Amino acid sequence: MTHPTFDFLVHDERLAIARLDPHAAVPSWALGRFVTVSRTAAELSVVCAQRHVPPGVRQERDRVALGIAGVVEMTTIGVLASICRTLADAQVPVFVISTYETDWLLVRADRFGAAHGALVGAGHRIRGPLPY
Repeated sequence: MTHPTFDFLVHDERLAIARLDPHAAVPSWALGRFVTVSRTAAELSVVCAQRHVPPGVRQERDRVALGIAGVVEMTTIGVLASICRTLADAQVPVFVISTYETDWLLVRADRFGAAHGALVGAGHRIRGPLPY
């Protein structure tokens, strides 16, 4: 099965993925141009610019976000599976965020070169500030 190729936009600031207690209030530092907040019974996760996350908060830092440009219809099948397989084959761990219109892939900055090479090698295009 052949999947379409995409244009990916590189978000221009480093992000952190923070984990808080599931009963915590959404923190005041969860701000910026890229913010996502998810709550489950087990945790409150916040993704935002790493410069906003205070020291002492459990977090994974230095993530670069690649967003699929345009709208990915919710009925589309296999897009994330295909992209994540490409990155897995290149030994690139990925943290995925889906929004109403599109999907974002967060990769470690030190693996961005491998992610870039794998995605371009699969026919995708990457636009925006490259973090290396």
